[in-house]
Amino acid sequence: MRTWLATVAFQGRRVVAKSLNKVSAVAALLTLGAATVFAQSSGEVAGGEASLKLPDLSQVSFFNGAIDGHRLLLIGILFCLFGLGFGMAIYMRLKNLPVHRAMREISELIYETCKTYLITQGKFILLLWAFIAVIIAAYFGWLSPVPDKSVGLTLPIILGFSLVGIAGSYGVAWFGIRVNTFANSRTAFASLPGKPYPVYQIPLEAGMSIGMMLISVELLIMLFILLFVPGDYAGPCFIGFAIGESLGAAALRIAGGIFTKIADIGSDLMKIVFKIKEDDARNPGVIADCTGDNAGDSVGPSADGFETYGVTGVALITFILLGVKNPSVQVQLLVWIFVMRVMMLVSSSVSYFLNGAIAKGKYGSANEMNFEAPLTSLVWITSIVSIALTYLISYFIIPDLGGDMTQWWKLSTIISCGTLAGALIPELVKVFTSTESRHVREVVTSAQEGGASLGILSGFVAGNFSGYYLGLSMMILMAIAYYMSTMGLALAAGMLAPAVFAFGLVAFGFLGMGPVTIAVDSYGPVTDNAQSVYELSLIETVPNVQSEIKKDFNLSVDFERAKYLLEANDGAGNTFKATAKPVLIGTAVVGATTMIFSIIMALTNGLTNTESVAKLSLLYAPFFLGLITGGAMIYWFTGASTQAVTTGAYRAVEFIKANIKLEGVVKASVADSKKVVEICTQYAQKGMLNIFIAVFFGTLAFAFVDPFFFVGYLISIAVFGLYQAIFMANAGAAWDNAKKIVEVELKQKGTELHAATVIGDTVGDPFKDTSSVALNPVIKFTTLFGLLAVELAVKLASDQGTILTRVLALVFFVVSFSFVYRSFYGMRIKQSAE
Repeated sequence: MRTWLATVAFQGRRVVAKSLNKVSAVAALLTLGAATVFAQSSGEVAGGEASLKLPDLSQVSFFNGAIDGHRLLLIGILFCLFGLGFGMAIYMRLKNLPVHRAMREISELIYETCKTYLITQGKFILLLWAFIAVIIAAYFGWLSPVPDKSVGLTLPIILGFSLVGIAGSYGVAWFGIRVNTFANSRTAFASLPGKPYPVYQIPLEAGMSIGMMLISVELLIMLFILLFVPGDYAGPCFIGFAIGESLGAAALRIAGGIFTKIADIGSDLMKIVFKIKEDDARNPGVIADCTGDNAGDSVGPSADGFETYGVTGVALITFILLGVKNPSVQVQLLVWIFVMRVMMLVSSSVSYFLNGAIAKGKYGSANEMNFEAPLTSLVWITSIVSIALTYLISYFIIPDLGGDMTQWWKLSTIISCGTLAGALIPELVKVFTSTESRHVREVVTSAQEGGASLGILSGFVAGNFSGYYLGLSMMILMAIAYYMSTMGLALAAGMLAPAVFAFGLVAFGFLGMGPVTIAVDSYGPVTDNAQSVYELSLIETVPNVQSEIKKDFNLSVDFERAKYLLEANDGAGNTFKATAKPVLIGTAVVGATTMIFSIIMALTNGLTNTESVAKLSLLYAPFFLGLITGGAMIYWFTGASTQAVTTGAYRAVEFIKANIKLEGVVKASVADSKKVVEICTQYAQKGMLNIFIAVFFGTLAFAFVDPFFFVGYLISIAVFGLYQAIFMANAGAAWDNAKKIVEVELKQKGTELHAATVIGDTVGDPFKDTSSVALNPVIKFTTLFGLLAVELAVKLASDQGTILTRVLALVFFVVSFSFVYRSFYGMRIKQSAE
């Protein structure tokens, strides 16, 4: 095992090093050349978001003067510790649950491959960070240091907290796979008596453990910055933290999405080619598929969720400091939003226990169970409890905001629009993705007569319809928030652009039930892995296994019933994996609005420069052209990420076909399984590197063309990305659950109908788990890095003239385009093996 770990890690390093060698000279030359030019600039520099100064939180008292803001938030740390304890308690409970040795061995093998993947990805992320660190160091250390601050202090703070952000994303991802690989074998074992409730309970416990841990860690870090870092240096901490967690999430989400779908497609296609069962132990691709379930559906969402909560918080803090002029109102709003964040831990834990009591009373000893029902009730109970606590706490925290005693309920209503969306959007997603959905059943009906072709077309219909309904629902809730923002908020808070603040609060409300959103998302990879662990363990062939289980665990076994429950629960997992995706992408888009506002504030001198404000219009050609360019980038990204999956899956299928042995063996060799994992890792990193470099230099290029062109570009990638992600995620989930209906309800495995729905599922795999989900961190990373890039471009244009910035824009674009070109032509399927 150790030898294999070293081999895969070496392969990952070789792929990265080989690719980086081709760009290192160009990248270093560009960075150094730009830095030399920037160093020639003179005059006062702004320092951007890093120059923001936090007000003294102790200057405002709450609860009629009983406690100041600083001390109130200190209490929040206790709640974070409670959240950490909650997560660890469930972790230990899962670890100690009963499990047969055959199942435990498989889950531990899956964990070992996940560890190898994460170690390789960690080294890869550090290489990417080194690349970003050069730009940060050149900007904050040389070209535009934070005013009135020592470079020797601010630069290490920014770089250090960027590493903290990466460590946060990486750490919660690692915790997620450890919890899930405990839960997968325990869920498989819990299915053996044939009762559905334990099969539901264990994956949900695992998800809540991850959700509470994730939110608590993120909140603890941000409270530390807010409370213990001097206000003058909080800005550098927040911007460094946001960039780091965004980089970590982007790498883990994109590479994980590519890895998991290479493995999934490679494994699934064998069912058609060789007419073998799901998760057949003789298939060398199954272990890689299980690893991919964690890499793509656990590691990716955990890192993505951590980044989403952090970046949204940083965006709101930035807006409050830029858009609100009254220091006491700034403190009121800052304390209020962080108390709301603490409240999400309370509301989620209370709702979890309340829903658990209801579910146990209803299903604890039942023989039949709709697995989706208690998950749905958990989401709605959490939403209702969160909304109630939002109004209650706001009444006590901000009863009088800037002399207006009505703003507490207006701001609560704005946040509640987002919290309601966190429950309403999953309901709408289920309309297009659930096994009970008419759209999903239409996919099955189409495939019955028209095969894979009509089944795929019906999935396209589901995805497109979902874009219409989800888009309208988001618009209506944001419109309500906008209306509430016009009711005196600007006057009471002295706030510029209150509508933008309202949109940021909607994103904040999206996350108001954070641990539960993460929990129902993490439910999916556990249920998927549990089914695989059952098959791979060959539990039914273990000699005298029934008597052994009866003796050791006092359980009676029903193998057929167990398999049925695991498959049915996997369908529920597919549905709720789908429900979390639009919530995260919606948060990214709405939150990006707030970050884009920061750029607009800088470009228009706080909206006072009327000439610059006029350029935020379709009448200004560069702005309009930026709107068009953003769409081009989204469609390239979709193709590039899918191409990486296609080529990697081709190589995986090629290897599996050549090496699979169906006669005389009961399971695939460990060496062949490891080779498939190696192929997945190799192409995941190749694809990720091409995408990252293209996005990185594309952001620089478009920021240097024209700052208002860049604002249009950012708006465009947010809007195009929103609808592309919704369409792809829900179409893919519809195809996935259509296959599940054929397998579980119709019991037609091995038929032509099953083959047709498997093909639809393989089309949907990169749709739902690669391209769509990765758009979220891509949008946020582009916007965050764009904050630095556009400031860099404006300063250079001011000091050296626009000709130089346009030349650099062209150079950056050539580098970006070369990797766009490489993302297809360098990744194409060649006829001979590489």
